[in-house]
Amino acid sequence: MLKTDRSWRYVTARVITEAFQPPIVVAIMMLLSPAGSPGFPGTLWYGLVAAVFTCGVPFVLLVALVRAGKVTDHHVSDRRQRGPVLGLSLVIVLAGLAVLGLLHAPASVMAMVFALVGGIALLAIVSLAWKISGHAAAITSAAVSLLFLFGPAWWPALILVPVVMWSRLVLRAHTLAQLLAGAVFGGGIVVGLWRGLLAWFG
Repeated sequence: MLKTDRSWRYVTARVITEAFQPPIVVAIMMLLSPAGSPGFPGTLWYGLVAAVFTCGVPFVLLVALVRAGKVTDHHVSDRRQRGPVLGLSLVIVLAGLAVLGLLHAPASVMAMVFALVGGIALLAIVSLAWKISGHAAAITSAAVSLLFLFGPAWWPALILVPVVMWSRLVLRAHTLAQLLAGAVFGGGIVVGLWRGLLAWFG
């Protein structure tokens, strides 16, 4: 009975981890980011462009690196590999930022991509010494961002934060401290950067 319970917990945790992995969560954030500026949903396509550069292209390259044996897995479980992978992602995101600038994307989209750039850079630095949770950072920043974009009626999105954190604990991918640090990082620093930049852009 205990063995069956553990198997059920593991399978459930694996499904949650894959469903709410950072590239998917951040892509949704980017798609919805135009809602923070006038013109939404007509401006949704700017969010699509942002999602392609911040999530689509980096994830495709990551999968290629995994298949080539350069990276252990698509979650980049080996902390030593996180710096180079995040560095490559940063270059691609900066290219996307340039494209969005040329397209005169809404301020909310530009602010969110800039915040992501800052977040990736900080995560890369922290990852040199400590395996902070990218899953926790992504889901928390997304949940908090939804509240700012669409109002308090979206508070149930916050329930996903402990759910995703539970899945990472069950899979023994992170310690509780790494998960809590990721949540604070995503909900505080990344969202704070986005809101601050949006106010600055006017």
